[in-house]
Amino acid sequence: MGRKMRKNRQLQKTLLICLGVSLVTGIFADGSAYGQYIWQMQEISFLAEGDYENPYADVEMWVELKGPNFSKRVYGFWDGGKRFKVRIVATEEGEWSWVSGSNQKDGGLNGKRGSLTAKDWSEGQKQANPNRRGFIRPTEDGHALNYADGTCFFLLGDTWWAATTWRLPFRGVKPCANYEPAEGTGFEELVSYLKQRGYNSINMIASYPNWGDDHRSRYHVDKNGVRLRSAWPREGFWSSDGGVCAKPMHDEQGNMPFEMMKEGEPLANFERINPLYFRSLDKKMKYLSDEGFVPMLETVRRDHTPSWKAYFNFKETYARYVQYIISRYGAFNLIFSGIHLDAIPKGASLTAEELNEALTYHHEKYGGLPFGQPYTTLISWSTYQRFGHGEDCSWLTMHSVGNEKARDHGITPELESHFFLEPPYPTINLEPYYTGWRNNTVLGERPEVNSARDNYFSRAMMYGCVLSGALSGHVHGHAGYACTTTSEPAGEHPFISEALQYESGEYMQHLKTFILSEGARYQELLLASNDIDPRKAPLSGETGLDGWSYMMRTKDKGLCMLYFENKALRAKLSNMKPGVNYKLHWFDPDRGLWLREITLRSDSRGVIEMPAFAGGQDVTQEDWAAKLVIEK
Repeated sequence: MGRKMRKNRQLQKTLLICLGVSLVTGIFADGSAYGQYIWQMQEISFLAEGDYENPYADVEMWVELKGPNFSKRVYGFWDGGKRFKVRIVATEEGEWSWVSGSNQKDGGLNGKRGSLTAKDWSEGQKQANPNRRGFIRPTEDGHALNYADGTCFFLLGDTWWAATTWRLPFRGVKPCANYEPAEGTGFEELVSYLKQRGYNSINMIASYPNWGDDHRSRYHVDKNGVRLRSAWPREGFWSSDGGVCAKPMHDEQGNMPFEMMKEGEPLANFERINPLYFRSLDKKMKYLSDEGFVPMLETVRRDHTPSWKAYFNFKETYARYVQYIISRYGAFNLIFSGIHLDAIPKGASLTAEELNEALTYHHEKYGGLPFGQPYTTLISWSTYQRFGHGEDCSWLTMHSVGNEKARDHGITPELESHFFLEPPYPTINLEPYYTGWRNNTVLGERPEVNSARDNYFSRAMMYGCVLSGALSGHVHGHAGYACTTTSEPAGEHPFISEALQYESGEYMQHLKTFILSEGARYQELLLASNDIDPRKAPLSGETGLDGWSYMMRTKDKGLCMLYFENKALRAKLSNMKPGVNYKLHWFDPDRGLWLREITLRSDSRGVIEMPAFAGGQDVTQEDWAAKLVIEK
């Protein structure tokens, strides 16, 4: 480092100390420094002068951030003691400046100023970490996702709901090359394992406030009849009333996300957050960012909300918590989820209407994510059916389906309906068929764990959902989502090291190979399954995962992508471009291989008679994908 650069950095450090703030800096593995590049999270720390009985509830602080094509308030968060932090990114090259403020007359928080000059990454640096291409956002037509620089982002995610806790510990280690999952694994090792297989996202729930190591039932109801939790079972641990205990969800140091109430019940004090818990999560979020992942981060699971509303001002305190998560993690590339609403059982969740009211209140008070990342929720059935669209839920910018009806054909009509909404939003299935989960049934069939049939159901959901309009990508579901560790029996939830090795997990990279085989053209695809005859085999039900065929096609009809489930029938395609030659490319979604290429010609009406399947049958006994491309 040159003498002039050292002198300038020392001067900058001195000025920041004099102002009472600090800017976190560091060095990347490739030698470049934080604070010089766009889309790189920077953390500004402030020390309050005043004393506050409850800084989390009493103090709101922010910076007014200005730069090229950007002028917004970015809220900060309390990080313990007298320290507050604001995390920002520069979204374009050029000069950026900020000035701080708060709702208190505090000289340590108000009137501080700073500036920086941001530059772009080199192409080589972007290739090393695609997050340097910018935060993801909808494509121009609204149906898919791109990085900010216009590069395609096709999400390949995995279900790690409990990875925010001690169950998948952050070790601070560098994983060995070609790591294979084993018992006692850690967070970094499994991120490395997924990355080797082409994944770029995981789903996590930020906190489980009422799931403590308290020896009470997973389904605990207090003396007032309020359900405090409906937790996942901690196999082998029994409560005093003979039920199974809840899986405890503290961090690696035993911290819970909120202080607990003093009455002895497993009830969090939602007025008093514990920053130490979230410092542990900080490490995982930063690691994911550095590894090029774009996680979906959810605020909390729905079973905490009945007690939250019963004993606290729900609308106000929930909005404060949502904003805390956005303030702490909104300067990372992510998809944000306002609630994990996988089911809405009476007494074990607030209703969608109640949650929409709270999330709308938050949006009106604080605004959305300041840097424009997608905002959705994991949902039981459909965000559109639960919350509506546009003005019905001003906070929502990305639709999803999940769980109820979403594990078979039952969700297909809903995904297709999302595709026609105005304005268009990206959509995705966030909780599809879960390989290895003992609660799986498809038309009454419950396959053996990791069997060919079990894995096929997962594969059919991948291709069927994407080719029903979910061009954002797909999330792989498996029974290891609770991140069970070797300190407990596996039971209902197998060890995640086992679940990640189910064969279905390998299919995700094949899905990407297929969908991106024509580059960004998949983003131009439109729904066309109604032009397949037959769309489904006569004996195939409206639910199930056999016998259906799917098709999407570009507006110019130059590209057509298809998927045929097991037991699908040889098809006829209509409304193709008339009188032209198409190249048919068969694709094996099980092995990820392109097979033989065939030339087909559409007739004068634009009809193509498909040949026998790649296996030689008119009624296939396995699933196939295919694409048709007009010959040039």
